[in-house]
Amino acid sequence: MIELTIQGDVAEVVLNAPERLNALGPADLDALGDAYAEAERAGVRALVLRGAGRAFCAGRDISGVDPRADNVLGYLEGRVEPVMRRIADFPAPTFAAAHGACLGVGLGLLIATDVVYVAESAKIGSPFKNLGATLDSGGHALFLERLGAHRTLDLIYSGRLLTGAEAVSLGLFSRVFADDAALEAARAAAAQAASGPTQAFVASKRLVASLRDERVGLWRSMSDENRAQAALCDTDDYREGFAAFQQKRMPVFAGDRP
Repeated sequence: MIELTIQGDVAEVVLNAPERLNALGPADLDALGDAYAEAERAGVRALVLRGAGRAFCAGRDISGVDPRADNVLGYLEGRVEPVMRRIADFPAPTFAAAHGACLGVGLGLLIATDVVYVAESAKIGSPFKNLGATLDSGGHALFLERLGAHRTLDLIYSGRLLTGAEAVSLGLFSRVFADDAALEAARAAAAQAASGPTQAFVASKRLVASLRDERVGLWRSMSDENRAQAALCDTDDYREGFAAFQQKRMPVFAGDRP
């Protein structure tokens, strides 16, 4: 189900089981984590995640699952969370193109990605009330942070799904595009990022994560920024950026590490 291609400095990971709307079982999640690990070993400078067919990902593949014997904790803690952490910690900018159903673990994959471009056809929300279950894969944190408590519980209680345009207007994700344009926009953004100062981007990614997850304040954030900037001073990209500015030319970054 999971396909990985690498062209130059950009990797593309495809969820490719359109007949089941790219729903993910345990083995699929293991393969997805392996794809990110392989892309990391290859040293790519940006990554795009997308789904094939009519949907990005409809969530967990529950076909054939017996709810009386279901080890849902093992699935979520043992498979979903490690993959989300691997995606979130990927040492380069990551982008996703989301269309159709983006539910459950599919929503979780988007939450873990740096930048998400959604198609107008995207369906985002919590349909779990129809399963007698609760929203998972980080959905509560995303909705509460960006929508507030009332809108979060309204979506959960009603099961209403947001369109791509609604999700972007409410601040859930980055930008909305026509259905046939979201993927190319994500690819173009990844290509642009891959030609930039990759490690400076990664430093910003970690600073944002610290602010979000640790709720650090202004002065701690400034201290973290100071140390990140000092580390970047030792990179060729930093020196190239300064030289290009002084010589009034466009910089050529190599994505080097301190």
